[in-house]
Amino acid sequence: KVLIDVPRSDLAEELAQSQTKIQVLQDTLQQVLDRREEERQSRQLLELYLEALKNEDTILSKVAESETVSRKEMDVVDTGTSSTGTSAKTALSDQILAALKEKPAPELCLDSQDLELVLKEDTQTLASALRWDKQKAEALQQACDQELSKRLQQVQTLHSLRSMSKGKKTLP
Repeated sequence: KVLIDVPRSDLAEELAQSQTKIQVLQDTLQQVLDRREEERQSRQLLELYLEALKNEDTILSKVAESETVSRKEMDVVDTGTSSTGTSAKTALSDQILAALKEKPAPELCLDSQDLELVLKEDTQTLASALRWDKQKAEALQQACDQELSKRLQQVQTLHSLRSMSKGKKTLP
């Protein structure tokens, strides 16, 4: 990074090279730094995706357990009172619900794991939890789906670029 930031004429004088060669050197160094940053971002996205997959399995098992518990509770006679009141039961945390309500574009604020949770939520349940109409909840889910698809496309593009760049020779 320091070699890139040094004025070309000063570096050329110090290394006893032409400014053209120094420009090639600085361009090459910048490309290496850019590639490293892209690789770091790609690894980070992949780690988030893998973590989301692990968490999805955990959440699905918890949902299955809660459905089993709910079925057991249904055997009890309904007395007309509910400890949850009118709020809908969702797998979404209060933090996610707050972001969905408060942010103008919540799909951009949520991580991929949370976007997947919003997509998997029943539209009617989501609408009830947010106190929105069903159409607004559907629009939110569509926006979340588009954002998740866009992120997946970015990961795939980074993989393609990475595999293509492995085959190319680097500059001297």
